[in-house]
Amino acid sequence: MDDKWTRFKVTGDYNTDIRTLYEAWATPAGLEKWFLRRADFYTIPRRLREPEEFILKEDTYEWYWHGWGDETSEKGQILEANGTDLVKFTFANNSIVTVNISSRNGVSIVELTQENIAIEEDPTKSLFVQCQVGWTFYLANLKSVLEGSLDLRNKKLEVSSNFK
Repeated sequence: MDDKWTRFKVTGDYNTDIRTLYEAWATPAGLEKWFLRRADFYTIPRRLREPEEFILKEDTYEWYWHGWGDETSEKGQILEANGTDLVKFTFANNSIVTVNISSRNGVSIVELTQENIAIEEDPTKSLFVQCQVGWTFYLANLKSVLEGSLDLRNKKLEVSSNFK
């Protein structure tokens, strides 16, 4: 099967250690530094995880972005979180995102793969394009926040911008 429009991979390089990157992906506080306005994770008994607490497999989440009100959120489940270098979760219309963190040539690498993307009849709803553009921006923002402390997100609800 040709999966050209149902999966993509984006990669970023970071001048930091694998542990720092994992914390950025696998804790509510870490995700809020570069990606989300609010990252709520719930354990199986529906206990809200603490900001610095690591997420675990089978947690559910509710995510909220800068530039959008609370009526716009993403809900999903953590499929895997190995505690060191891998996070996998459901995302956008039942697709699956896998984040692999490794080290090569003196830098840490984040490889993000989104797969199981539904093919849309209406190209304006294409998750393939929208998510790839979004993840590229957020991986760049992760680099900016970790390496330069500059957050590129627009945090004003009243300002329309692609940098959310």
